[in-house]
Amino acid sequence: MQPETADLFVIGGGINGCGIARDAAGRGLSVTLAEQGDLAQATSSASTKLFHGGLRYLEYFEFRLVREALSEREVLLRNMPHIARPMRFVLPYDPAMRFESDTPTSRLLGHVMPWMRGRRPAWLIRLGLFLYDHIGGRRILPGTASLDLRTDPAGQALKPGFTRAWEYSDCQVDDARLVVLNARDAGARGARILTRTRVSEAKREAGHWLIRTETPEGPATHRARVLVNASGPWVGHVIRDTLHLRTAEGVRLVRGSHIVTRRLFDHDRAYFFQGPDGRIIFAIPYEGDFTLIGTTDQDHQGAPGEAVCSDAERDYLCAFASRCFARPVTPADVVWSYSGVRPLYNDGAKSATAATREYVLSLDRDGAPLLNVFGGKITTYRRLAEQAMAKLAPFFPQAGRPWTADAPLPGGDFPHDGLPALIAGLRAAHPFLSEAGARRLARAYGSDAAQILGNAREAADLGRDFGAGLTEAELRWLMEKEYARTPEDVIWRRTKLGLRLSADQIAALAEHMAQHGAQTTTAA
Repeated sequence: MQPETADLFVIGGGINGCGIARDAAGRGLSVTLAEQGDLAQATSSASTKLFHGGLRYLEYFEFRLVREALSEREVLLRNMPHIARPMRFVLPYDPAMRFESDTPTSRLLGHVMPWMRGRRPAWLIRLGLFLYDHIGGRRILPGTASLDLRTDPAGQALKPGFTRAWEYSDCQVDDARLVVLNARDAGARGARILTRTRVSEAKREAGHWLIRTETPEGPATHRARVLVNASGPWVGHVIRDTLHLRTAEGVRLVRGSHIVTRRLFDHDRAYFFQGPDGRIIFAIPYEGDFTLIGTTDQDHQGAPGEAVCSDAERDYLCAFASRCFARPVTPADVVWSYSGVRPLYNDGAKSATAATREYVLSLDRDGAPLLNVFGGKITTYRRLAEQAMAKLAPFFPQAGRPWTADAPLPGGDFPHDGLPALIAGLRAAHPFLSEAGARRLARAYGSDAAQILGNAREAADLGRDFGAGLTEAELRWLMEKEYARTPEDVIWRRTKLGLRLSADQIAALAEHMAQHGAQTTTAA
């Protein structure tokens, strides 16, 4: 018997694959998505956790990309106010800093004003921030302000040499939960989301795609009208080794590593630091008690799934941060590190830092259609999905119109500034919740937190507590509704409680999940 034919078969359960699956399912198309591991297991859970326009991309004249990303920040903030929140960024200015840079802006500045070679003058930074404020249609987020670091609290954590700064707006986001919520919403609209499902072969046959998958339970065969290759850093591998096709297009694999330390400052603003090598890093408040520092840009050799933060990258980030903070940041301060491989479109740039962050959608119409997705930023994933559907529109005249701009993700059906009221409501309905516990649940699940808590009147009603507030009720939700299968899925992607749980607590969680088995995820 021939398998049922889907309209779209999507390879890859990262943000682009899940975003495309959600958009297509919401337009009435039948969709199957296959992810070889867990959702967001690779690049999509290894970002700097920001919705941002990319201030530094202005130096590369990437105006279209920055404009699109800036316009998306507030769309995304409105649609996911639980997992995304506004954040102010402090950009300290060091007038004496000279740096190595080969950006179009630095070359132009050095040509016109040779005495400025190797510098970012204050007026240039302010011009960039002016553009950043105005080219994206900002409405919710406040604009840029000047700071005197000698009196502003943001200056207390910095070395005394920093006296002047600018403060601008971007947004923080839980990247892995963003992927999972897109998958959940796609599933609720009829998509089949298959995790731990590797596509081993796909070929064109009789005007369709015949796709073979492998799972721990055994092989399966699928059929689809259109194949979407959104496999991130594996996109070239899929084209060559899974589809057995030739292409001149490819990706440049760039590793970005991050470190997490104990909290380095007492306020809720982030820092944007400039270094003498022309690079920048962020130092961001993270999960209440920590600071996230990153990222690096290194060309990556080897398998994408084997990316780790090297000792050299860790030391680089510590040294970079130590040039700015009053108290040095050392490897001993690092409590966690992670690394991901960005699949940037190979535009021939000289360095990993200079490689374009623009996405490229390549449509192969030689037989059953194939759409290959190269590059992309987490901030522009929704627009990428819309553009992907626009490319595929001729094959699906019955498909609905674009719809995601005004559609909240699961749990996000409350005002963009409504999180405090949601937290207060959870505590009123469940008085046993602490302020911190209610905040964590609200920021992870939004209005869905009420379903997890149900009619609980005391903590014991939620079942076993595995530590750090992770209860049996929450774990059940993650397994039944959010595709979680292993402790790693739970503590590093669905939550970040791996930062707080002990080895013994994680072992107990693993034993419980093994005993009870992973339940089949249902659309919700």
